[in-house]
Amino acid sequence: MVFPAGGLGTGPDGPDRGGARSEAPTVVMRPTLTGRSPVPAQGGPVEIPALAWSGAEWEDAYQRVRLSGRAYVWLNLVEQRLRSLVDEVLHPIYAPAHGEDWVTAAAGPAGEEWAHRAGAVREVSRRKGYLLDPADDDPLVFLTLPQLRELMVQHWPCFEPYLADRREIELALDELEVARHVVSRNRVLTQTVLAQTERAAARLLAVLDGGTGGVPADVVESLVAGRYADVVAVHADRVRLQRDLPVEDLLDGARRLDALGIGLGMLCQNYTGKRLVRLAGEGCRVRLLFLNPASSAVRRRERELGLGRSELSRSIEMNIMHVRRVRARLRDQGGFEIRVFDETPRFTAYLVEGPRPAGQPGGRRQTRDLGVIQPYLRRSRGMESPALVLRGGAGQQPGGTEAGLLEVYREEFEGVWGDSRPVS
Repeated sequence: MVFPAGGLGTGPDGPDRGGARSEAPTVVMRPTLTGRSPVPAQGGPVEIPALAWSGAEWEDAYQRVRLSGRAYVWLNLVEQRLRSLVDEVLHPIYAPAHGEDWVTAAAGPAGEEWAHRAGAVREVSRRKGYLLDPADDDPLVFLTLPQLRELMVQHWPCFEPYLADRREIELALDELEVARHVVSRNRVLTQTVLAQTERAAARLLAVLDGGTGGVPADVVESLVAGRYADVVAVHADRVRLQRDLPVEDLLDGARRLDALGIGLGMLCQNYTGKRLVRLAGEGCRVRLLFLNPASSAVRRRERELGLGRSELSRSIEMNIMHVRRVRARLRDQGGFEIRVFDETPRFTAYLVEGPRPAGQPGGRRQTRDLGVIQPYLRRSRGMESPALVLRGGAGQQPGGTEAGLLEVYREEFEGVWGDSRPVS
């Protein structure tokens, strides 16, 4: 707001009544950013608040995206799976008699309002061109997760032959509701709620699939790992690795274990002999490659780490004796092989071939193959070296021919194995 010059003049004798009027000072009222209260600015430069985010604000926003993005992926997958299940079970019952209005018919009087509302949203999407895929021109696509749940609950006798535990399904859906509300409104999601969401979603997807366990341990990694040639996690050292991926989880259900390294401390010191006997007794084929404790490469490694003479070689010998005792307790010792190599060690590798899901004996993208790789650094022990976690075929396109890093390290293992010597 501007007050023009004129009006009451000012002077040494008070108001100017007769002569030329002196100009009054111009006062400009500038609104604040919120527009609630004007702030006068008189002369001099006007300070305009900075609109750019600070580093802390950007980091806070990134953290929101990380947590909400992971939760969204799980929620999206659950909604797709539930939508498909509702379509498979209820469509053959209601569609023959009601055609395109079968969802409204299935919703019944209790759900008629939200069914009509979903139909209206569908019509708007048609007119405005929001349906980019013809397959999305379906009434089920416009139902929310609670509405899909309501259809399942109302028609539970139709779903009961396929789903054994209704209570487990409803409990998992209850746990997902908190994250669904937070993510849909872009509010702050906590790490605790995210962890609960991931557990509930994985449990629910397994139940909806009949308990086959076809969902990967971390669904997000399957979406991004293709960019990084099977790498699904990177850890600064082995301590952080084992916190997120304990050895018992790495070897759970393994059909084959190929391990290569200097002393294989992660296996020999963090996995008991009884468990290793049980693993091999259940049919897991084991091949272990140790650095020859009598080789010159061991002495060079001792000098790099500043260890005393024979200190590392004695540690390797102790681990070899440990796995020999395990082998001696096995009925089929041919499936548990121990060898030593004399080459300069370049990395530690644990390559685990997991079970194949039913009906997918050779499906490359469906494997549960894992690998843990640690490069050897000149001045760092294996415990302190960074670790890569690989999942075979993660994120790769169907029919892809490019091999990931897991296959590269498998080839490297086979090459060293071919030049190694067996331990009696």
